[in-house]
Amino acid sequence: MTRKTTALTLSLMMGATMALSHGDVAPQPVNTDALPDVGEEWLIENPYRAMDPEIYQAAIEIGASGYNQNCARCHGLEVISGGLAPDLRFLEAEEYGDEWFMERFRTGYTQNGVTKMPAFGELLGQKAAWAIRTYVEARPDDEQMAELTPELKELRDQLAAWAENPEGADPEGMTAKLTEFAESIETLSGAPFADSAASRAVIVLDGTVDGYRKAAEALTIGLSAAH
Repeated sequence: MTRKTTALTLSLMMGATMALSHGDVAPQPVNTDALPDVGEEWLIENPYRAMDPEIYQAAIEIGASGYNQNCARCHGLEVISGGLAPDLRFLEAEEYGDEWFMERFRTGYTQNGVTKMPAFGELLGQKAAWAIRTYVEARPDDEQMAELTPELKELRDQLAAWAENPEGADPEGMTAKLTEFAESIETLSGAPFADSAASRAVIVLDGTVDGYRKAAEALTIGLSAAH
């Protein structure tokens, strides 16, 4: 078995027997106004995956908020499970993985009469569901991130220095380097785009002192979350 297959199989097995009781947590609403409508009938495949990159990125950002409010307690920050719930990062970014995710999201999960996961479907709606799914599938490969961390920290330190003194700064060159890193980072789900520290830094890097500061912060936060 590959790392992805083995990890997903084990996490789903563990989740079936060890998941934390989540029934006492009230689902928190998710503002999805920035996302296009996807219809009333529940879909079986992530619609945002095939849309424009700007929409996919918006879904990631909205999904991050929804995930952190409703899912992180059991499934872990940055979707890195502590072992008591399925590690959703390994859920394939294709129809099978989408169906499994949506079934649990809509109906929840009960074991021996105990609610391990509440039903979020009617409370949060389909747009929120697919936004959270998009955020989950875009998690970067943590082992690859660990390998790249020393080089990304060097870029982070350079950005922090430019934020203090921008003389001699090369934003175009920095953007090119970060973009190269971002494009090389893979997801554990097989999704084509990884929402990594590098990609987040590229988004805010605009050649200004504030942009250097924000990019350095994005790398600091992203690299901290990867460990």
